[in-house]
Amino acid sequence: MEQLDVLIIGAGLSGISAAWHLQMECPALSYAIVEGRERMGGTWDLFRYPGIRSDSDMYTLGYRFRPWRHAKAIADGPSIKAYIEDTARESGVDRRIRFQHRLVRAEWSSSSALWTVTLEVGADRHLEQLQARFVFSCAGYYDYALGYTPQWPGMAEFTGTVVHPQHWPDGLDYAGKRVVVIGSGATAVTLVPAMAMGPRAAAHVTMLQRSPTYIATLPSEDAMATALRRVFPSRVAYALTRWKNVARSMFYYRLARSQPELFKRGLRTEARKQLGKDYPVDTHFSPRYQPWDERLCMVPDGDLFQVIREGRASVVTDTIARFDATGIVLESGARVDADIIVTATGLRMAILSGVSLVVDGTPVDFGRTLLYKGMMLSDVPNIAASVGYTNASWTLKSDLIAQHVCRLLNYMQAHRYRQVTPRREPGMEETPVFDFTSGYVQRAASQLPRQGTRAPWRLYQNYVKDLLSLRYGRVNDPALEFRAQASSAVNAAPEIQRAGHA
Repeated sequence: MEQLDVLIIGAGLSGISAAWHLQMECPALSYAIVEGRERMGGTWDLFRYPGIRSDSDMYTLGYRFRPWRHAKAIADGPSIKAYIEDTARESGVDRRIRFQHRLVRAEWSSSSALWTVTLEVGADRHLEQLQARFVFSCAGYYDYALGYTPQWPGMAEFTGTVVHPQHWPDGLDYAGKRVVVIGSGATAVTLVPAMAMGPRAAAHVTMLQRSPTYIATLPSEDAMATALRRVFPSRVAYALTRWKNVARSMFYYRLARSQPELFKRGLRTEARKQLGKDYPVDTHFSPRYQPWDERLCMVPDGDLFQVIREGRASVVTDTIARFDATGIVLESGARVDADIIVTATGLRMAILSGVSLVVDGTPVDFGRTLLYKGMMLSDVPNIAASVGYTNASWTLKSDLIAQHVCRLLNYMQAHRYRQVTPRREPGMEETPVFDFTSGYVQRAASQLPRQGTRAPWRLYQNYVKDLLSLRYGRVNDPALEFRAQASSAVNAAPEIQRAGHA
């Protein structure tokens, strides 16, 4: 059976970063990337709906090691996909990707210190196996196969088209049609202006929301980045812009959590300025929850507010009673007519992309594990997962995790360790891993790993703290148990060391 030192799951933004770091920092290790889809890009290849874009600036969503050189700070999906592909091609990472290889099961054996992984391969999904000393999951945290759509009464009666953004059909013609977008999150606020403007614009787009979301306007181009590029080499300008944007996002997040009323007042003032003093801002743009209890939505150059102001789109805040043949009937008794209904109602979470884990014959119950440094699972050896921030750009955290995994692998190589396992402290208090009230988090709460109340088991959602811990902090953490297999006697007991307590 083929054996690898490292198996990377996923060829998206995080997977390409992981492979780049592995090549640069652990050149002696063999690795491959398995990708279930036919193309690289992950999220940025999967989602094809109109206007698909990042809701984070590309100076922080881009890789630290490869500057983003385009003028647009808020980039469209195809541009981000091209950036990922160019990075993989220039570094040679693309030659290590095995497409249509979907990992479905991984079994760890302590006696061999190996993961045996089962993959569905090709269009016929035949099964193949290989072994890896370390598994690095970069597949995100949601189900690529299926989005979340509630089942409303009367859906079968609707004679128009119902679409989920995760499965946008090629060639869907919405020009001159009445479109209803159900939802108020990042996908909805992207779709509404994209479908309401341009030569293929819908007749009218309605954003139908059960409750409002906090929405902030962000310039699509970063003026300071443009100015810095005129003065400094591109890498220096990129680094300065990156840190400026990190500091800005940390400041606003801290302000939102410590001074929520001040933060809400600022967003309300901006919305009123964009929409006019007579618009019912408090009805449609004043959520019931506190800022950052759910992710804040960004609209570049206020495009959502623009299409509402121009009458191309509207917002309805109400609850759906039922569908009928020509639209949606609301609990208030009002109705919204539609030719196309887009259910931008969220995602389904899938931890480690739905892979079934087994350790020495015992299936892993993710809900009973504790996250170590936001990247490893308690009592599960030789596996890490790349998970980004909920309050900042995904890549900021995923790049740090990739660096730390490389440091950990090099430490194990230097000390001839074959196994590393996070061991939780007895009596450690547990809290939910995400402090979000978002529906997709609440629906999966029982299946998610937990976090502790202190380091290294606590997630801080703070780039500076994670930078100190993951890039510069000690690798031989007391919470880690390292194991070195005996190499001489066949039946010799393996050497076990608890880091920091040799």
